[in-house]
Amino acid sequence: MAMTLRLTNDEDRALGLLASAWGCSKQEAAKRAILTSATRLLDDAAVEQLAREVLAEHDSSHAQLEERIRSAERPRTTITFDKD
Repeated sequence: MAMTLRLTNDEDRALGLLASAWGCSKQEAAKRAILTSATRLLDDAAVEQLAREVLAEHDSSHAQLEERIRSAERPRTTITFDKD
């Protein structure tokens, strides 16, 4: 399903940083972020399984992905979001 995602400059920057940390495109980072958030917030076995499958497609293990995120260079600036 196609979808247009409209982001503020700050949100786009945050998505870019996330994509860089994960070593993927912004589109893939958005999909991973949605699944990660849904997995943490919802008690849904289907969502959890989908998240595991997506991670398995792109990384040989979840531990490797977590290590890449932890070792990614963190910016020293603070991200602030515009109020709409």
